Amino acid sequence: MSHEHVSYLELLARGAATEAYDRPVLLARASGAGPEALAELEEAKQLALRVRAELEGRRRREAELSALFATAHDLAGLRDLDAVLRAIVQRARSLLGTECAYLSLNDPVAGDTYMRVTEGSVSARFQQVRLGMGEGLGGLVAQTARPYVTDDYFGDARFQHTRTIDTAVRDEGLVAILGVPLSLGSQVIGVLFAADRRARVFEREQVALLCSFAAHAAVAIDTANLLAETRSALAELERANDIIREHSGVIERASEVHDRLSELVLHGGGVHDVAHAVSEVLGGTVEFTDEGAGAARRVGGHAVREGDDWVAAVSAGGETLGALVLHGQPDLDPVDQRTLERAALVTSLLLLARRSAGEAEQRVRGELLDDLLDAPDRDRRLLRERAARLRTDSEAPHVVLAARIDRAGAADTGADAGGRESADRQRLWSAATHLAATRHGLASARDGGTVLLLPLGPGESAADLARGTARTLGGTLREPVTVGASAPVRAPLDHPDQVAVAYEEARRCLDALRMLHRSGQGAAAEDLGFLGLLLADSRDIDGFVDRTVGQVVAYDRRRGTDLVRTLDAYFASGMSPARTKDELHVHVNTVAQRLERVGRLLGPDWQSPSRALEIQLALRLHALADAVTAT
Repeated sequence: MSHEHVSYLELLARGAATEAYDRPVLLARASGAGPEALAELEEAKQLALRVRAELEGRRRREAELSALFATAHDLAGLRDLDAVLRAIVQRARSLLGTECAYLSLNDPVAGDTYMRVTEGSVSARFQQVRLGMGEGLGGLVAQTARPYVTDDYFGDARFQHTRTIDTAVRDEGLVAILGVPLSLGSQVIGVLFAADRRARVFEREQVALLCSFAAHAAVAIDTANLLAETRSALAELERANDIIREHSGVIERASEVHDRLSELVLHGGGVHDVAHAVSEVLGGTVEFTDEGAGAARRVGGHAVREGDDWVAAVSAGGETLGALVLHGQPDLDPVDQRTLERAALVTSLLLLARRSAGEAEQRVRGELLDDLLDAPDRDRRLLRERAARLRTDSEAPHVVLAARIDRAGAADTGADAGGRESADRQRLWSAATHLAATRHGLASARDGGTVLLLPLGPGESAADLARGTARTLGGTLREPVTVGASAPVRAPLDHPDQVAVAYEEARRCLDALRMLHRSGQGAAAEDLGFLGLLLADSRDIDGFVDRTVGQVVAYDRRRGTDLVRTLDAYFASGMSPARTKDELHVHVNTVAQRLERVGRLLGPDWQSPSRALEIQLALRLHALADAVTAT
């Protein structure tokens, strides 16, 4: 075998391009080979090219068969029709070597054809185009149920051109197009296309291959339609079975809810327990609300539908107490409607029982506090037992608070004014008793207002409790409520005589707040400066001094400065820095620096008339305390 023949075998082995087969002939001619050698070499070249073409054809057929088998496999495990159609279009584009492939389906309702899947498309207009039946190359394929191919779309007059189709094809830049029908029996349901953006000729084998893919696509669509019809039929059967099961379960649910409600009543269940039980039985969400029962009340307490909800009024003795609202079950069976109505009746009974118990507890709380205020010499063991039944922490420090409703400009007289004041006292007492029960304290109506005995929380002061109580009661009543607080009382049941003393202090603090035009606020004596010192029974002088000038005294002790003496001299000199420096025998700049430091410690308003008066009083008391300590 000659060297040139070996070269052709090597080219075949590595799958070289067609142009590479000219190289051995050119090399032989360049080396001066004779005519016979060149003719023999040309013959070998042609043989090698035929072998190469045969190998290429076999590889192409193997790839086509592989793609067809893969498509058949996709159809066997069909789950998502769109995914199968995309795979078919992608494989068609790859095997035919086109720049674009796409698939359209007929819409019998709209009477046109729409693009279902595209591969290689870049134009949004092309991907969304809809074609009238019989228009364009696709319309021709659909009408004749035969493949059509054009190597120059815009120059082909065999099919009907329209502005819409031609604009979409021009946007995509397509020139050569092959279309084959998607057929189910004699019915064409769509068209599969392969297209290029340059002129080309589609061979007969390529047309046959695209027809095979189109057959697979038609089978996929038919299978998906059959599956959809089967699922729909199964769904209809399931719905029928559900209706049968639902009707058979209605009586069971009614019996179950009757048993559960009876058990709840016997074991002391609450309103929310009833709502939870009915929610589980009816399969929706039931909630109790004190609003929204108007429609149910108008139809005599029957359950009524409001939008997607069902409402059953909770009422007793002509009084509407609220409603049970069922969410999530708009189509309620009549038996279940009566179940909801029965639950509303049980709820009304529970609410009446709870109201009676609550009113009794409020009376007991008020009576215990009245005894602490009016008869402190009662048996302390009995007082503690009564407090324990009310879950009151008798060992914690408590604060006595006096509260009143204060209306701005409430100067009316006569029967209307008296009636309103009585109503205000009742509302305030009701809100205060609820707060006392929540805080494990006591409350009672007294002296035209309300008195509370509440425990202090961790880190809470009497002033904090007074302010919080004013906010809570004012927010509940939507009226300004003024609250005065006493100093804390340690273990009030061990020292019941201190409760009445603390109440008088709280009343004085309340009166002071009203005189200072601070209605609607809460405060203790410590919030009122020297006025609080006068009002408080405890006469906490050290606390007043510490709150007023404590930071200045502490600064002198830490730093060895003389700020307290400078303040004394400053006030004694009529708040004149020039006279103060003469009194202290220092430079006026030194006085200014010390006063600036005082301002940083006490705040920018320390020289205002009210603050200055408190500071001077605190300085005097501090000096007296130091003098007593020195003696």
